[in-house]
Amino acid sequence: MTQPDLFNPGPALPDLPPSWAAVLVDELHSPRFRALMDFVVQERAEHAVYPPEADVFNALRLTPLEDVKVLILGQDPYHGAGQAHGLAFSVQPGVRVPPSLKNIYKELQADVGFVPPKHGHLTAWARRGVLLLNAVLTVRAGEPNSHAGRGWEHVTDAVIRALNAREERVVFVLWGAYARKKAKLITAPQHVIIESAHPSPLSVAKFLGTKPFSQVNAALDEAGRGAIDWQLPADPNEQ
Repeated sequence: MTQPDLFNPGPALPDLPPSWAAVLVDELHSPRFRALMDFVVQERAEHAVYPPEADVFNALRLTPLEDVKVLILGQDPYHGAGQAHGLAFSVQPGVRVPPSLKNIYKELQADVGFVPPKHGHLTAWARRGVLLLNAVLTVRAGEPNSHAGRGWEHVTDAVIRALNAREERVVFVLWGAYARKKAKLITAPQHVIIESAHPSPLSVAKFLGTKPFSQVNAALDEAGRGAIDWQLPADPNEQ
């Protein structure tokens, strides 16, 4: 186990549930993570960066390792003001539902009888065992993928590897070419990978009709882990 440098502690480590902190300890104490944190601090000093600092690790905080039943992998956070809050595809209460999430709602409605709410706040899913993880956890305002390749991928790949090491089944939902590249990290036979086109308007025709949500629940039921209740509360603040 790598030990932190007590004489040069660098940026504070994120406050994570003990299960995540344990499996990510080497990555979070690595020089490359320190360099990443220094980069993000500098970016925040010079630009607007989303999500807010307090929300960056919300996906891991809301869904501890031992509670994860499903991983839905996104690419990087929404880059508009007030949208991102640390969960892939989710937006803060009061923010218009983004196009990709609208398409996810359409598929949920057709697949499992979901009633789309007027909001795009997905915290309820996170609390039910759905890890809504972006591969990159920060972004400069108005510049998608601006923090890609700076080191976040090492952290989130470590998250995927930790889930792969779990004895209990985890269902990995990989939408689009970027997410599907991560399939190589998922090697244990007890897990299930569900792949399709991305729900973005650019590829939605190939996404609709793929029935990922009923497939997730069938795989969880088969393993005795219990299906996900995909219905969201009408009030985004009741989560």
